[in-house]
Amino acid sequence: MSVAALRYYDELGLVPSSERRGRVRYYTRDGLARLAYVQLWHHDGLLSLADTQAIVDSDTVGERNRMIEEQCESMKERVRSMSRAVAVLEHMLGCRTDKARDCPVTGGYIRARVDAALAGDDFADDFLPPAPTR
Repeated sequence: MSVAALRYYDELGLVPSSERRGRVRYYTRDGLARLAYVQLWHHDGLLSLADTQAIVDSDTVGERNRMIEEQCESMKERVRSMSRAVAVLEHMLGCRTDKARDCPVTGGYIRARVDAALAGDDFADDFLPPAPTR
């Protein structure tokens, strides 16, 4: 872990202040355990530092679990979005037409989106093309 990151974590109060001897920081075993706990949430759990701090500083298991459930739901939605993005990109890779407008799938999507915009309608942005046949 970089010195700058340790300093920043210290400033945020994520890790206990370290003992300093000259330019070197020394952490107690408990301080290192706290740092590992923070890294579990931030690096492995992919939480922001603010969310990490909120969870690490939570007073009760119930409060912590509520925050974790919110994070899980948010991440599941991001996974669904990323899965849709992968499906679109894989379709585009497997599409045999030179122009997206000529593809029955993407062309239909483009026309439907333009028609909805011209009609002032909302457009369901759930383009999930069939898996390409290669």
